[in-house]
Amino acid sequence: MSVPQDLKDLLESGAHFGHQARRWNPRMGKYIFTQRDNVHIFDLTITAQKLNDACDVIKKAVSEGKIVVFVGTKRQAKAIVREEALKVGAPFIAERWLGGTLTNWEEISKRIAKLNKMKQAMEAGEYDTFTKKERVLIQRDIDRLERFLGGISDLKRTPDYLFVVDSVKEKVAVDEAKVKGVEVIAMVDSNGDPDVVDYVIPCNDDAVRSIKYVVSRISEAYAEGKAKSSK
Repeated sequence: MSVPQDLKDLLESGAHFGHQARRWNPRMGKYIFTQRDNVHIFDLTITAQKLNDACDVIKKAVSEGKIVVFVGTKRQAKAIVREEALKVGAPFIAERWLGGTLTNWEEISKRIAKLNKMKQAMEAGEYDTFTKKERVLIQRDIDRLERFLGGISDLKRTPDYLFVVDSVKEKVAVDEAKVKGVEVIAMVDSNGDPDVVDYVIPCNDDAVRSIKYVVSRISEAYAEGKAKSSK
């Protein structure tokens, strides 16, 4: 019997490797297939189904005009999240989650407005009469805001969904989402708590290849949803 392509892809990406058994969260037990050399191994048939389910949710949400923000700030994930989000025009946070991004949106939206206003002023040459030192300081301020908020600078309201790489690393984002009623789709490793996530993708959230595979599948679903919404 041939192995489905998605299972092959997950296997080749190393998505099946969890953490060392001593570091696991027992609530992830239903997603674990076995233990090998004290490392938990995910059941990839479940992972594949959960990933497909997550893609369906993303596709439907985006086709209905809902906002999905990609979140992945860990070293292995940030470049991938940024690249895939930019590719499909999705809002993203890849540098650091600023506390209050959801729970204090009013303040965050003010910072976004400031960033956009300063960028427009810089492009329009409104700072040309300033001294060189003043322009350097203004550019530094723009760069700092861009670094943290550039990926969500087009948002006019809080999102409907977060897609998160590593629910443990992004605990603050997940907690804020719960408070604000924002649904969370997340890659959850064997040390995570699946109960704090609405749509669990049980898999290795540390390996670059695993992150790349899952995030690229999610971005493809986003693009499909976007194409449907524009028809």
